[in-house]
Amino acid sequence: MKILLVGAAGVIGRRLIPLLVESGHEVIGTTRAIEKREMLQKLGAFPVIVDVFDREELFKTMREVQPDVVIHQLTDLGMRDLAANARIRREGTRNLVDAAHEAGVRHLIAQSIAWAYTPGKGPADEGVPLDIEAPEPRCTTVEGVQALEQAVGEMERGIVLRYGLLYGPGTWYAPDGSIAEQVRQGQVTADEGITSFLHVDDAARATLLALGWPRGVFNVVDDVPAPGTAWLPIYAATLHAPPPPISTTQPRAARGATNAKARRLCNWQPSYPDWHEGFTRAAQE
Repeated sequence: MKILLVGAAGVIGRRLIPLLVESGHEVIGTTRAIEKREMLQKLGAFPVIVDVFDREELFKTMREVQPDVVIHQLTDLGMRDLAANARIRREGTRNLVDAAHEAGVRHLIAQSIAWAYTPGKGPADEGVPLDIEAPEPRCTTVEGVQALEQAVGEMERGIVLRYGLLYGPGTWYAPDGSIAEQVRQGQVTADEGITSFLHVDDAARATLLALGWPRGVFNVVDDVPAPGTAWLPIYAATLHAPPPPISTTQPRAARGATNAKARRLCNWQPSYPDWHEGFTRAAQE
């Protein structure tokens, strides 16, 4: 298939391009940074420079490419600016879906997150509502997620992948990532909040496989949701960092998620099913 990968230079996009090419697909990868063009070419994609907020240019690109599938991997988290990332989800996705409709594209896959659910007991499945009543700053994030998922739902074959918290090369949790540095400095507290993790390679593989999945929303997370009091000390140890401070609090956002739907309907299985082993392997990558 001809695939328009939007946000191709991001942490998932860089690992997804080779998988798509090896599977025989033609990949057109977008970025708004001219200096990333050569990197995309080396990975096997044909680079296109376009800003998702430029509706006219985006519509033109969609008409010229005429993709069979659009894969939406856009984020704006370089500076950890949650408002900017919410704008990408809200306005960027709207522009992308409108451009796809205008060009006659029917199939779109988009990344979302698996920690926007309402508070409750046990890991959340896809039927649990989004936490739209959350206070700020969480409310901005959840509203961005809601807008993205509603727009994708307008597509004839719209697929939303709610990724777990990413770790592995190129992520904040990589040994050279920003969270790793904070852990080394003792700035991250281990609390009772539950997190569902996902290795970045599993995110890329799931996205490749999702080309054949039915429309709908899917949690793409590992098998072992865990409280910070369990995972953070182990993560710190893989970094040779001091043990983190401990708290008995549980943040509103933290209940974890279940991947049962993706396993049942799509036979998806993570290559890194357990964050414990995954952290150890990721520290060696």
